[in-house]
Amino acid sequence: MSENAGVAYNFAVIRAVPHPYLGSFVNVGVVLHVRTAGFLRARVQSDPAALRRLVPGADAELLARYLEACRAICEGDPAAGPVALAPTSERFHWLTSPRSDVVQSSPVHEGVCFDPERTLDELFETFVPPS
Repeated sequence: MSENAGVAYNFAVIRAVPHPYLGSFVNVGVVLHVRTAGFLRARVQSDPAALRRLVPGADAELLARYLEACRAICEGDPAAGPVALAPTSERFHWLTSPRSDVVQSSPVHEGVCFDPERTLDELFETFVPPS
């Protein structure tokens, strides 16, 4: 692969859904997966004070712990449980599977990038409102 060749990636926006039965949400993170590079990372807003502003009425400390768990699963941290030990593709699909919970993901989207870390930062800045 040449230096100028981009790599395909998948990403999803991580959402806080304080009342899952209502369906309203606030974007609080992004997860990026580059299968061919073994890259899986999440960038999340896990500061409780910022989460209180973004998601009023939610238990900000609990939400921050959930979001940090998503980040730890992406990084393969054994403290995050057995799912964190799975291959990157399995972890990505586990994180982005549909669920009725306070933390959900958007549909998965695709793209091509040259620098996954930079792309993750750009996606976070694009989709997650500043706190």
